[in-house]
Parts: sequence; structure tokens; C-alpha cells
Amino acid sequence: MLLRQFCFLLLLGYGCGRQVVAQSLGPDKAIVQYIQTAYPDLRNLYQHLHTNPELSFQEKNTSARIATELKNLGFAVTQNVGGYGVVGVLKNGSGPTVLIRTDLDALPILEETGLPYASKALGKNDEGKEVPVMQACGHDIHMTVFAGVAKTLVKFKNNWKGTLVLIGQPAEERSGGAKAMLQEGLFTKFPKPDYCVALHSNANIPAGQVGYTEGNIMANVDAVDITVRGIGGHGAVPDKAKDPVVLAAQLVVALQTIVSRETSPFQPAVVTVGSIHGGTSFNVIPDEVKLQLTLRSYSDEVRNNTIASIKRMADGLGRAAGLPENRLPLVTVRDQFTPFTYNDIPLTRRLTASFKRALGPGNVVETPPSMVGEDFSFYGRTEAKIPICMFWLGTVEPAKIAESKAKGTELPGLHSGKFAPLPEPTIKTGVLAMTAAVLDLFNGIK
Repeated sequence: MLLRQFCFLLLLGYGCGRQVVAQSLGPDKAIVQYIQTAYPDLRNLYQHLHTNPELSFQEKNTSARIATELKNLGFAVTQNVGGYGVVGVLKNGSGPTVLIRTDLDALPILEETGLPYASKALGKNDEGKEVPVMQACGHDIHMTVFAGVAKTLVKFKNNWKGTLVLIGQPAEERSGGAKAMLQEGLFTKFPKPDYCVALHSNANIPAGQVGYTEGNIMANVDAVDITVRGIGGHGAVPDKAKDPVVLAAQLVVALQTIVSRETSPFQPAVVTVGSIHGGTSFNVIPDEVKLQLTLRSYSDEVRNNTIASIKRMADGLGRAAGLPENRLPLVTVRDQFTPFTYNDIPLTRRLTASFKRALGPGNVVETPPSMVGEDFSFYGRTEAKIPICMFWLGTVEPAKIAESKAKGTELPGLHSGKFAPLPEPTIKTGVLAMTAAVLDLFNGIK
């Protein structure tokens, strides 16, 4: 096993030569060597995707590029499924059906990495405003690994039997893409999978490692809009108005007690006011203030109580401020709910065993549940109850993690304009880990 781990370091470029890899890995050496030779093309694909990001439900060019990658490998490809979704199917004899999913979209964030291939792209948000766009959540890594796994599994078709379904999903960042693809018949018009597998970049795990979580891995996510209404007036005579700015401030503070005083300490929950906008001038009391919230939880009980408490507090504070019935705050829960992601435990254990065989046990780490959200969860919530598993892919240069711990400083996280994965070891690790896991699923290895 020590020899296997040493050879894995060579694969990632941390060792002293490629020839040793080809001679030392035993039954895996051909796959490892192929990933080595495929990497230059994957690097070019990664840099292209990083430089040319597109926002949710606008992934026209990204999806076309992913579709081309699959077509060139011989997949039967269908485009524009649930928006710009892509479905590629490769039948290779009788066996299980395994689905691998990547997300396609990017975020309205200004890139500040200083990379030579940094994004300078612009897009339009839902309000029609021009915004900078960046792959700040690692979806470019996801797509590149996805393409690398497709290449590797096609190259080694003689090593497995079954049906491979590869999907490029739109609109993960704002949620909706998974639902849209399912509603357009992902599991009925195309082969229904026995397993669904995905990975996600992680900004806390070293490149060269993967992380696994059994059971709950990501949380329920809700987006809530609150319009705090008032009666506008002159800033010099507030007694003649009903000030929504003051009311909004009271509400922001009150909302914090939902988690601290209305939710069991043993139940995870988050209420974050991420946006507050109101007013146009220093001496004008506006008619309204708008708040945007994100809610996170791991149970229906906590989710429902949080939403009910927000509505109760908004209504109660509005009445206490003396607002008339037709000016009380409006609370709207957007139709963007993402349920918590549950990793099927038997499937996760099978994948973890595959990772340890491929990467070495020292490169496979257990990770705690997170309060971030993922609409990959929907694939496991259909009537078919298909087992799903998402694992974490480390992206950070190990020396930077060590330096961060030594100095007590935070590294750039996901959704940061400074987030910059270390491409080569990250991509190679992702391709090797996912390929090994899928091969084992096809071949019934546990």
C-alpha cells in the first residue's frame, strides 16, 4: 500500500518521474498512465471553461462544449434537457446503469485570482443588470473531471459492462436545474440509473485527497424575500411617517433569535440576511426596504418552524410599529427550495472502499456534514429512490493549508473571488477516484 501511495504522488506530479508510475501500480497502471497522457487536453479544457463562465440557465456555450466532448467519444447525446442540460448515454453490454453528474453554471462574482486564464466574462442577472461572472465554486473542475472520466471509461471499455449516463446539469447555483431535467424525463426518456454519483470541489481539503460523508452531507436551502413596507416622508419629521428602515433593522435583529432561542441546540439551522436595500437619499424616509434571506436546516420540522417564525415576527413587528393592515411586511418563500442531500450509506461505503484502493487510505478522509446546499439531492428523491452519493474533491495546495494553519489565517473559500484550485493534482485525483468508483460499481466490487 505504501508503494501504491508513492505512485499516486507521482501521478499528481509530486514525485520524480512518470516512468515509475507505469511500472509500479500493478493492475491500475494502464489507467494511471492514460490519465497522465490525457491531462494536457484536460488542462486546456479546464482553462477554457474557467475563462468562459456562464450564469445559471444561460449555459449555452458551456453545454455545447460538454456535448461536443461526449459526441466525440461516441456517446448518444441529447441537448437542451431542462434548459441547457446535456445527457450522454453509452451502452456497453449488459450490466448496471451508472449516472455521473456535473454542473455547468457559474456565479455573479468578480474574479480576483490574478490567474493568466482568469475570467473577464460579463453576464446579465435576473434583473437584467450586467455583472461579472466567475467559476468560483469549482464547476469548471467538475466539468473537466467529468470529461476525463468519460475519456477514461471509453478507453477502457473492455474493463466494464453496463450503461453509462453522463449529465451536464444547468442552474445548480440558483437551484432548479435538477428539477427541470427530471421534469423533462431524465429518468423516463433515458436509461434509469441504479446509482447516481457526483463530486464537489472542497476549499479545505488538500489537492490529491477526497472526502466522504455517510448520510446527511448538505442542508435544506430556502431563499426568502421580505418587503418591509412603511409610510414615507421627510427625514426631518419622522413622526409623520412610519419608518421601514427602523422596522427592517428591528426585524434583522429579531430573526437571529429563531436559531438561538426557538431551535433546539441539537438541530442545525441558519438564518442569514444576505441583502438589505432601501431608500434613495439621506433625508428621505422611504416607503419600503427589501431583505433577502437564506435559510439552512436538516429537518422538515426546523425548516417549517423557521419559515413560520419569520412570518410571525415580520407581522408582529409591523403591527407593533402601528402599520395599517395593507402596509404590513410581505414575506415570500421563493420556489427554489433545495432539500438536504443524503448520501446513501451502502453506496457511500462502496465508493469509499474504491477510493482507498485507488488513492491509498491516507488520501481518503471523512468529512462532517455542511450547511451548504446542492440540488443533486433531487436525484435521490424520486419515486424510484435511487441511491446517490456526492463526495468532496480536495483542491488546495498542501503547503498553503499548512501555512494557513500555522499563521491562523483563512484560505479563500468557495464563492470567493480569490478561490483558485490547484488544477493538475485536483483534476488527476478526481478522474482517478471517479473512474475507480464507477468501474467498481459496474463490476460489482464492494
